[in-house]
Amino acid sequence: MNLLRAWLPGILVVLVLVGFDVFFTVDKREHAILVRLSEIKYTDYQPGLHFKLPFIDTVHKFDRRLLNIDSEPERFLTSEKKDVIVDSFVRWRIQDPPRFFVATRGDEGRAGELIFQKVNAALREEFARRTVKDVVSGERGALMQAVSRMADEKVRELGVTITDVRVKRIDLPAEVSNSVYLRMRAERERVARDLRSKGAEAAERIRASADRERSVKLAEAYREAETLRGEGDAAAARVYAEAYAADREFFSLYRTLSAYRESFRGERDILLLDSASPFFRYLDGPEGR
Repeated sequence: MNLLRAWLPGILVVLVLVGFDVFFTVDKREHAILVRLSEIKYTDYQPGLHFKLPFIDTVHKFDRRLLNIDSEPERFLTSEKKDVIVDSFVRWRIQDPPRFFVATRGDEGRAGELIFQKVNAALREEFARRTVKDVVSGERGALMQAVSRMADEKVRELGVTITDVRVKRIDLPAEVSNSVYLRMRAERERVARDLRSKGAEAAERIRASADRERSVKLAEAYREAETLRGEGDAAAARVYAEAYAADREFFSLYRTLSAYRESFRGERDILLLDSASPFFRYLDGPEGR
């Protein structure tokens, strides 16, 4: 009895340790596989509490969620034989836990390295088919889809699937950037000169059209003015003729008085004429004619 009491604490400790090694839990965010003596025995664990053989079975757990690989910028060659520096990232998840365990021994870091290598190979292949313009703007969406599809096929043997490959930034190397910027500047200047030339040509056409329209309008206005002046002169002549025909003597007096008023408009106006001139016939004598 005394011996049992002496061994009881040790037995309890052993039972507790065995209990901890017999039961395990699986979270809903995890995959779990059971390995017995280096052989995979069970993989389809649902979230909850589960049982295993102590000291023989080993449970390996893997993240069920999306995982990210944020790589260092890499240099790729385009179809124009130009270097571009690409900063990308990959989203992936473990699809087949047993295959993943066999291929990587359950090491997510090792899996990330292998995935990164395969994604880089796909990026290198796709960039080699496209120009700088295509990868920067024109076909960037198609490029990402092609890389995701190709890389996903290559990593299936690892028991993982790639859900997305994205390029965060595409830069030109420093030695290439200067030449590209100079070429872009020269192209912009050429376009600017072309636009200025077209603008000057359009301005000349507008000025010529305006001058021609001005000349036409002035000619039409002059013609209309001359027509109106002729009609006015004709009307005035007709009025004078009618007045002269009605009373010739009165009309002659009126015209003479008008001539006097025009001749002596200023205070110092002087007119030297013979007193017998017809111009003074209405002033000849105190009573006139």
